[in-house]
Amino acid sequence: MSSSSRQEFAMLITLMLVMFTTIADFMIMMPLASYLMAEFQINTAHFGLLVSSYSLAAGCSALLASSQADRFDRRHALLFCYAGLMLATLACGLSNSFYTLLAARVLAGIFGGVIGSIALAIVGDLIPVERRGQAMSWVMLGFSISAVAGVPLGLWLAAQSGWRMPFFALTGICALVAVAMVRFIPPVRAHLATLNRDASFVDSYRELLQVRNHWWAVGSTAMLMVSGFMVIPFIAPTMVANVGLPVSDLMYVYLVGGAATIFSRPLIGSLTDKYSAKKVVAWLVIASFVPIILITQNFMLSLPWHLAISALFFVFVSGRFIPASTLVTAATQPHLRGRLMAFNSAVQNFASGAASLLAGLMLTQDAQGHLHHYGWIGVLSCMAGLAAIWIARHIKTVS
Repeated sequence: MSSSSRQEFAMLITLMLVMFTTIADFMIMMPLASYLMAEFQINTAHFGLLVSSYSLAAGCSALLASSQADRFDRRHALLFCYAGLMLATLACGLSNSFYTLLAARVLAGIFGGVIGSIALAIVGDLIPVERRGQAMSWVMLGFSISAVAGVPLGLWLAAQSGWRMPFFALTGICALVAVAMVRFIPPVRAHLATLNRDASFVDSYRELLQVRNHWWAVGSTAMLMVSGFMVIPFIAPTMVANVGLPVSDLMYVYLVGGAATIFSRPLIGSLTDKYSAKKVVAWLVIASFVPIILITQNFMLSLPWHLAISALFFVFVSGRFIPASTLVTAATQPHLRGRLMAFNSAVQNFASGAASLLAGLMLTQDAQGHLHHYGWIGVLSCMAGLAAIWIARHIKTVS
């Protein structure tokens, strides 16, 4: 392996760890649902607000970054936002009420909401389009590691030391990753050469939003987020309340599902580079309908069957974002890529926040603690997936 190849690989691994910690910070809330609902005496609507508050705050910060994202060295922007996320994660662990935790989640969303878009913009700037799908799969392995290591470890720590400990542990891991970022992520300034520094705040938005192709790109990923986040936040609580799965077994759901994606993501990345990303998106969306329907019906099955269904869910639902993100990075010119990725992140966060909030409102809980209407949520999730396929067909590759 040449020196440049080693440097590129080290950068991708570091960005993968950035994604791992960022996603773990978001995902850890969902399996902690039972702990938090009992600790603060809150219902599903309140818990949906805890999940959606991060997403909505992230959407607002990313929307602001949509105008300013291309004005800075992407490395500096990433380091600044990551430092903010570390402080917010520490604040989550120190929270002593529902409202202080809600405020901490909003703060985490403000900084965490733009980290993913900056990381993907770096990949789009530094990796040629013919190898970008594989690079995206490496970076997005952060999701898999979060599910395999982050979430199960967080659940174990919560069981041993309380729900605060996962946030404290994650803060420490973030500090180590920040050191790696300083060492392995190079300055990313090439886009600054074509930047119009005289453009006003409004002009920057106008330049971004007047391109129809940008709207098709963000629309497709937004519908994928709606499809996923109507279901994802309530997998853990419905498995506990409806299926009767012990809270201690939830970690195996995330462990097996995440482990499956470690093998599937590189394959999906290769397929994205080999075939049309639009076709790969369509194939994965259709395939994802099977685990979505199975998981939202809450069938009374043994643990091995639930683990198999969860593995399919993780593979296909999360795998859809590899070709989808590749389409978005290729849908714009380099000097607009940071802004488009930030705007895409904003729309995604608004979409996921609205989806989880809507699902929380649709679910009802009876006197026995069972949650109802999850099956209808699964149907709506599939409909959103079909909309994503139709929108993706209109995206044009630019760079």
